[in-house]
Amino acid sequence: MKEKAMLLDENSIIRALKRISHEIIEKNKGVEDVVLLGIKTRGVPLAKRIAKFIESFEGQKVLVGEIDISFYRDDLTEKYIEPMVKTNKLEFDINGKRVVLVDDVIFTGRTVRAALDAVIDLGRPKAIQLAVLIDRGHRELPIRPDYVGKNVPTSLNEVVEVKLYETDGEDKVIILEK
Repeated sequence: MKEKAMLLDENSIIRALKRISHEIIEKNKGVEDVVLLGIKTRGVPLAKRIAKFIESFEGQKVLVGEIDISFYRDDLTEKYIEPMVKTNKLEFDINGKRVVLVDDVIFTGRTVRAALDAVIDLGRPKAIQLAVLIDRGHRELPIRPDYVGKNVPTSLNEVVEVKLYETDGEDKVIILEK
């Protein structure tokens, strides 16, 4: 695969996450009872960054947890020969909270569907919202994010690759062509 285009550089990612943070505050009229759950792998550092921005804007900490959706995927046999089944545990209760799921890219919607199942297994939140850095289209399920860093129409021959300092040593989002 070869690089086709740079979608976001480090500064663009920061701007997008700051905007998403402000939108979360606005939509929820503050951050009382808001918790962020990052979908592993890259959703976790994105959720932590958003939480830091929210704290700097509001002066209030937001709890951050992580969701591993491996066990909940409907394409488990295609993706994993022997899936490592881990149970999701949080250091806090999500009952009655406004849960914001955070992920790097939304594509078909299947990852989000799996994350919704995982959240419901953890408790009964008041609401579940979705924040993504990139929305590339091609949904197979009726799922729409509440907060989007950048909408990027793509072809099915393209791959959106998100790299973050925490996992990859650099911040950028690129499109690769198959």
